[in-house]
Amino acid sequence: MTQTPPPTDPMAAALARLWTKFLPEIQSRIATLAAAVTALENGALPADQQEAAHAAAHKLSGSLGTFGLQRGTEIAREAELALAQTPITTSAAELEAWITELQALILARS
Repeated sequence: MTQTPPPTDPMAAALARLWTKFLPEIQSRIATLAAAVTALENGALPADQQEAAHAAAHKLSGSLGTFGLQRGTEIAREAELALAQTPITTSAAELEAWITELQALILARS
């Protein structure tokens, strides 16, 4: 993987530093969503895990746009709305597709 040269614009440089700082947290939130999908696929998504996944999606929807990932914000918002439902009516396959797209967007941004 090639490194992107550092931006010369001070605002872009600051955002790049923030991205590096928060990337592990963003990846952790994606992992929380993926674990919820796995549980859903296995037929049992406990309420506390659903709540954690909902919170992770909410935080992603609020932060990804800051880093220029507007599509990521849209996807995370869809996941947030889906995970707010009890019972969840969105399929595990659809949630998994959203997570895959989020992961691709994040990888492309890194």
